[in-house]
Amino acid sequence: MTIRVLLADDQALLRSAFRVLVDSESDMEVVGEASDGAQAVRLAREEHPDVVLMDIRMPGTDGLAATREISADPDLAQVRVVILTTFEVDDYVVQSLRAGASGFLGKGSEPEELLSAIRIAAGGEALLSPAATKGLIARFLAQGDAPDDHDPARAQRLGALTVREREVLVQVAGGHSNDEIAERLEVSPLTVKTHVNRAMAKLGARDRAQLVVIAYESGLVRPRVE
Repeated sequence: MTIRVLLADDQALLRSAFRVLVDSESDMEVVGEASDGAQAVRLAREEHPDVVLMDIRMPGTDGLAATREISADPDLAQVRVVILTTFEVDDYVVQSLRAGASGFLGKGSEPEELLSAIRIAAGGEALLSPAATKGLIARFLAQGDAPDDHDPARAQRLGALTVREREVLVQVAGGHSNDEIAERLEVSPLTVKTHVNRAMAKLGARDRAQLVVIAYESGLVRPRVE
């Protein structure tokens, strides 16, 4: 199955380099290029890509606003957005995850890391930059937020989860894969996947990245201060 990729970056040279890289892979293809956020949204609606590589800073409609529009469109529910950013420790990254991005990647990443990011996002997994630690999202979400500044509505919705689903959600928020969670909880990876999918359905999460955001914003998991 070919992964359809949309490129959104205001620098033509970067888009050209990304196109060459993506089109060189047998399992993926570039289906469009956008130079700003508004064009990215329009092309997403026309082409229905699997993954959008979205630059966060673009003229006019920026990547954050475009990500929010794509994530809010029910017709684009299967589209995954990976934010490309020059600075990985950036407030925009937090906002991007909250807007619906499936993850982020530094522009200085190696080509293989970018290709891996596309495949991970297309598979519905949350993506942390390979250069980041597993607690990075926690620190991002802690920026600018008071420790008790949580979303009461989301906290209340956690009541719909079973005890095991909550346990799995905590592990997902820690950046652990299904295999790692299975080993930690002594269950099968398939069982973990089932719990993750059920938690996503109950909490209205698009993917694992959104589960991470909900876990922290609801107060289920506390940001780590290091």
